[in-house]
Amino acid sequence: MREKEDQIFEISGSTKLICLLGSPVSHSLSPRIHNGAFRELGLDYVYLAFDVKTEDLTFVLDALRRMGARGLNLTMPLKRSVLPLCDTLSEAAEISESVNTVVFSEDRRIEGHSTDGSGFFRGLESEGISYRGKKLVLLGAGGAGTAILVQAALSGVRELSLFVRRGSRDLPRIRRILASLRKRSSCIFSLLEYGEALYRELSDCDILVNASSVGMAPDKERSLIEDSSFFPEGLTVADVIYSPRKTKLLRLAEERGLRTVNGLPMLLFQGAEAFRLWCGREMPMENIRRNILNYL
Repeated sequence: MREKEDQIFEISGSTKLICLLGSPVSHSLSPRIHNGAFRELGLDYVYLAFDVKTEDLTFVLDALRRMGARGLNLTMPLKRSVLPLCDTLSEAAEISESVNTVVFSEDRRIEGHSTDGSGFFRGLESEGISYRGKKLVLLGAGGAGTAILVQAALSGVRELSLFVRRGSRDLPRIRRILASLRKRSSCIFSLLEYGEALYRELSDCDILVNASSVGMAPDKERSLIEDSSFFPEGLTVADVIYSPRKTKLLRLAEERGLRTVNGLPMLLFQGAEAFRLWCGREMPMENIRRNILNYL
């Protein structure tokens, strides 16, 4: 049973607003995560979620900037729509062509950042998993997959094999991103379609990451890999999905005695990266993680 914590905030005349924009947003855990951190650290901030469509983004972003909001998160369908509205972009946001965190600077400039990828790898580190100099197989190149792809190259992954569906509409964007990464990193990339190539690439893989939505409700019993006999010894299997806590892919890996990580560390650490950008403070991770686990 989920804990029902009282969401009571002392709103003052100087309370700073941070928010989540996207559609839909009612399911998001971000307000619980950030408001919990504000309360614990005694910060005079409040985090609210607003359902905003693409056609309204320019107006809403300008209004928040003029009102003195500190910053915001963006979720689908706004992560790419915001790009031309930003005054500056972080390296990861520029390469991935995606922004999930905005900071309004003191002079009201709009800074666009991408914290999903760094959040994923900080999550691996928190679990004691090494990735620098390793080979990673990545399933999916949507928002989460692209962020992980970019940060993998920037963080020292040796080799990355990216799998996409045949005829994917994202292929032109993915090829642009890979071309940029090849100029900026020494990482070796392969862009492949699902099929026999997947099992070949798994043979010498160190970390397998599912960045697709396969395994999420209502398809909890689906997995992009159904035969775990192809998993090599010592493989780590990660999933960006955190609900259910154990996808079918993770269950298959655990049956083989392999190390697994679900999407909760990525969720928390991408939020922690945004929190630091807004507040200049580190998020109190242990208590926030415990509260979210109790809630899920």
